[in-house]
Amino acid sequence: MQLEKIKVYGLFGEYNYEIALSPGNLTYLHAQNGMGKSMVIRLVCNILQGNFEEVRTSPFERIDLSFDNNTALIVENRNQELLVQIQRNEIEEEVSAEEVRRILPVTFIGPERMYLNDANGHLVPALPVYMTELANNIQQAQTDSVPHPVPKEGRKQVTDAELDTWFRDLEAKVEFIRQAGFAPELPSGFRFPPSRYEISQYRDDYLDLAFSLEDYVDRYYRFAESIVVFKDIVNTIYVDKSVQINEKGYLEARMDRSGTVIPLNKFSSGEKQILLLLYQLLFRCEPSSLVIIDEPEISLHVSWQQQLGKTMADVAKLRGLQLIIATHAPAIIHDDWDRAVELKDIKGAADENRSIQRQ
Repeated sequence: MQLEKIKVYGLFGEYNYEIALSPGNLTYLHAQNGMGKSMVIRLVCNILQGNFEEVRTSPFERIDLSFDNNTALIVENRNQELLVQIQRNEIEEEVSAEEVRRILPVTFIGPERMYLNDANGHLVPALPVYMTELANNIQQAQTDSVPHPVPKEGRKQVTDAELDTWFRDLEAKVEFIRQAGFAPELPSGFRFPPSRYEISQYRDDYLDLAFSLEDYVDRYYRFAESIVVFKDIVNTIYVDKSVQINEKGYLEARMDRSGTVIPLNKFSSGEKQILLLLYQLLFRCEPSSLVIIDEPEISLHVSWQQQLGKTMADVAKLRGLQLIIATHAPAIIHDDWDRAVELKDIKGAADENRSIQRQ
């Protein structure tokens, strides 16, 4: 499910907006400073996350969120008392915060992304937290290297020819996973992939292996893909340095010509921003969810800004994400203005909303 339209009435008691999101996976939202662009996107995020206390204290009268399944979420703020309703087939019913959270997963990536709160509520640099998280997950994948046996009950039936094709596909996927720094440990005495003769002679054993490897691929392919894509994008954007994953699972950066290792805490603020944005998109956002990014251009050179919009669109397509990107930078939008929406006040909408409320 995707969000199709946002209608806001009485923002700051002044502004009324109708935002038709672009078809597909990406919409750019832009406006002059002070028009409430960040307020609108934070409001959308807080509503969908069920953070009703934050919503209640926000200065607006009403917001309608319309989805592509012909439903709408309607939130009215009556002197900091919320009325939250879902509309289906022109019938409205009140919904709880828990019910709202199940409508559409959403992630907000704000401009203050360089820091986050730790378990004790203290602000700490985000990058070492994320890189340690990544390393721990890679180490776990390295440890979990023995494919798990799959019960025979309920297995699909395959011919020898289909099993041969299946192994070729598994070989390609395992080799791709290996690029991320881990791979399944194959049992001794098995050729991978097997010949047609071996499949016919030892069919049951190779069938067990195929199902075990398929289970391993199902568990780790997406994670490996995220690592490979993460490295590829960063190395395309960075100038004169490259990043790799070392044997312990940590991101390591080296200068291309001298080979000098550069600690991540010595990266420029722009280089850190690239890592933070891509890490959250690839590793921390639920597939097929809504992701709202505020000011991705922070600390980035214009040439990097021009690359970033297309890069984020590609990642969104890969993960099935819907992106709303709020920006002040034309270079982020670059040549993608057909996906851009300017925040403009709708004259007369406040009177319309007050009439609705009186009814």
